[in-house]
Amino acid sequence: MTVTDQVRPPRIHDVANLAGVSVATVSRVLSNPAIVSERTRRLVEDAVAQTGYTINITARNLRQQQVGAVLALVPKLANPFFSEILSGISEALRPERLNLLVLDTRATMDNQSPSQMIAPYLNRSRSDGVIVLDGLLDAAVFQQPGCPPLVQACEWIADLDAPRVLADNVAGARLAMEHLIALGHRRILHLTGPAENTLTQSRREGVLDAAQGANLPPIAQMEGTFTLRSGDAAAQMLLALPDRPTAVFCDNDEMAIGLMHGLSRLGIAIPGDISVVGFDNIEMSAYSLPPLTTVSQKRARLGKRAAEVLLAQRNTPAAPVSPTILPVELVIRESTAPPRTP
Repeated sequence: MTVTDQVRPPRIHDVANLAGVSVATVSRVLSNPAIVSERTRRLVEDAVAQTGYTINITARNLRQQQVGAVLALVPKLANPFFSEILSGISEALRPERLNLLVLDTRATMDNQSPSQMIAPYLNRSRSDGVIVLDGLLDAAVFQQPGCPPLVQACEWIADLDAPRVLADNVAGARLAMEHLIALGHRRILHLTGPAENTLTQSRREGVLDAAQGANLPPIAQMEGTFTLRSGDAAAQMLLALPDRPTAVFCDNDEMAIGLMHGLSRLGIAIPGDISVVGFDNIEMSAYSLPPLTTVSQKRARLGKRAAEVLLAQRNTPAAPVSPTILPVELVIRESTAPPRTP
């Protein structure tokens, strides 16, 4: 054996020889093990372990004309809401040996708009597909030549023709309102997200549906920004209202937790004086003071499903896909109670 042979890295032919199978079979085991018998798969996996063979990912991707990665566009990466969604996406991509790239659409530079900032990343030299989690982006940016396949998840862009994987936002808002109404609340305030956001619009629809079903007048609303800060700021404005509400439904948990903090700082008891409900069931909602009643959406499941829909487009890219609507549920905790008797 020459010195060159001693230092040569193991090759796929070495694995095939040791396992007693063809190179094509080794390739199938490594790329799609489900189509190979268990006995053959184990032979190949044992041979891979013994030889120390590793796949040359870069070469494989070049042969398959792919990058080997999916791009997720996330508004405000610091928001804890998105962590479970990204985990679900990653779980679905892992068996396909695809990496997850994440781009914060709010981290702009040089006075660029979010759409201007992401435009250079929307081509097949950067990713094999894109999962859009920001509903405030310009649909036109995704219509440029060479844009990879798209899926919209959680939020959506009204005039973007791409599959959507969403929680049932209308039903969730209706559940929250029906809970407050069943407790006896009639003066309810809706603390919304930004008016142009499609989540805000769909959750507002659920609020109005519940109010109409209970023969209540239209529910007053106050606009926030989905942040802790905007919830905290809403507390002062809420207390200045001439007809103070006995309950508030917030379009997300961050605003609800910020609101409870602001109200408590101003001497308002929760839920004694005002009940509060959120939406999302982020981890901190169970540890707020008091623990927050909220609408739970299965975010990891949503992310996984979005990735599965994206992967399916590789086989049928032109097939129309109906929106996927995932169910939600109400989690009742200690931030809601019947209104105090005058």
